[in-house]
Amino acid sequence: MLAKSDCVIRYWIGITTMTAGVMSLAILSGCQESVAVHEQLARGEAIYRQHCASCHGTNLEGQPNWRQRNADGRLPAPPHDATGHTWHHSDEQLFRITKLGIEAFVGGTYQSDMRGFGDVLTDADIRVVLAYIKSTWPDEIRRRHDARNESKKQ
Repeated sequence: MLAKSDCVIRYWIGITTMTAGVMSLAILSGCQESVAVHEQLARGEAIYRQHCASCHGTNLEGQPNWRQRNADGRLPAPPHDATGHTWHHSDEQLFRITKLGIEAFVGGTYQSDMRGFGDVLTDADIRVVLAYIKSTWPDEIRRRHDARNESKKQ
């Protein structure tokens, strides 16, 4: 993915080399897409910091001992980075957990501090937060997560 500054530089290169108009147009359209993706990820990060970081950590690190239940029987917030298990869930599962809360997702008498955010965040907000989280994962984890998504579609 191109950084926004790379697109600005390429834009000016494109303007000054109009003789290669088709090539310039291709570069510019790629940059527009890259800038749009960059802006969406920045929006996702901002929403994450406002609504998620207080539990899941500023750096997606989760709470300490997230695999061990607290005295109240609830699990601490897990990390959303590559050390956690977020990537073990499909996009649709992650969306539903975020929108409805883990209790509604799991059902039964399961209790969790992870409430649903459907009354606070739009569906688009939830999707850009999830895109931001996924953008921080190493390529191998993203590939495994993508494969999980594909297997859920079949």
